[in-house]
Amino acid sequence: MPNWAGQSRGGSFGYRFFIFLIRYFGKGGAYAFLFLVVPYFALFAPKATKASWQYWRKIHHLGRLTSFRMLFVHYYRFGQILLDKIAAISGLDNDFEYDFFNYDDFLKVLDGDSGVVMIGAHVGNWEIGGQFFGKYAHKLNLVMYDAEYQKIKKQLESVMGDKAYHVIPVNEDGFTHVFMIKEALDRKEYVCFQGDRYVGDGDKHTLEATFMGRKALFPAGPFQIASRFKVPVVFYFSEKESNDKYSFRFYIADPVKRTKECKPETALLDQYVKVLEERVKKHPEQWFNFYPFWLDLNS
Repeated sequence: MPNWAGQSRGGSFGYRFFIFLIRYFGKGGAYAFLFLVVPYFALFAPKATKASWQYWRKIHHLGRLTSFRMLFVHYYRFGQILLDKIAAISGLDNDFEYDFFNYDDFLKVLDGDSGVVMIGAHVGNWEIGGQFFGKYAHKLNLVMYDAEYQKIKKQLESVMGDKAYHVIPVNEDGFTHVFMIKEALDRKEYVCFQGDRYVGDGDKHTLEATFMGRKALFPAGPFQIASRFKVPVVFYFSEKESNDKYSFRFYIADPVKRTKECKPETALLDQYVKVLEERVKKHPEQWFNFYPFWLDLNS
């Protein structure tokens, strides 16, 4: 069963090194250094490289030569996204331009009389958005796996200082985060999940859906919490359009309720997968789940 282990490859050294590059060589110099980093990862991260290869060959149905080229493009874009994130939280956010889509409707939801669940994905640069929500930023709560958060916490705090948003850490074997999520929603704050990655046994705490033409498992938690707490739900994506430009896209989910045919969390997942598939097709090189995401890629 494919799954993610709870933390991404790279580690604190990689973040420290990227911070060093940006501080002393600027964003452009750091981008140039990626041409050395990308071949290293292609060779020495075999599981991630295999996942990327299968993604281009079996999900996008590209030929061998094109898939080989896109594998390197995939890694290069991922490196750019990491550098942009660090640059933005280091105070270089003015180096970027931003377009916003459906922003007015999104603000109406945030200004409503309840908490809000926001569900993003590992497409583009979702974390960069926390820096640009102005007066709303202090009410953002990012739900992150604790192993992932602890891995980079000190490095990011060294450049962020007092971050605008809060982190709700998730431990695989505990439920403390559920109470923290409920408390945040009761305070009429915003709880942000990533809806496309789960940890542990794929037979537990997951929902199955057809995504990009093949079966895949998604974490049940974000969709169960959003539907059971009966709060507004927004699907959120931030995508890199050029070296210096990002687009922020907001999709207001339709209210869901239980029927004989469909559970509310499944109905909400169906909406999410439809939008996610649209965004991945638009920016396929910005899909950053470097592990066997689909159930049947070897078939």
